Amino acid sequence: MKSEYANSLPDGWDRFSRFFFALGDTTRQQILLLFEPGEEICVNDIARLFKISRPAISHHLKILRNAELLVCEKRGKEVYYRVNHDHCAEVMRVVREFIMAKAPAAPVVASAFR
Repeated sequence: MKSEYANSLPDGWDRFSRFFFALGDTTRQQILLLFEPGEEICVNDIARLFKISRPAISHHLKILRNAELLVCEKRGKEVYYRVNHDHCAEVMRVVREFIMAKAPAAPVVASAFR
């Protein structure tokens, strides 16, 4: 048991908690799924697709941005968002490495019929 992690996370892992928290909401998942690879979408176009208020959409976008799932750029009066593929790939890589490092050498299969 690695008891040192009972009171704190390894360096950088706070970013991962924000990442997974952001994915824990259906509306935010739906927003992410709107994007084609490399596509940028403005806030107004995103807001038109949902039956919630513009402030609610802005709140969801802020959470996605703070989790580094989305990046934004202001152009004139419009704010455009795009998926931060590099960060998403980095989080998945680190989590995969963690899982693989913790996986037993051979899977233990419990039989319910013993």
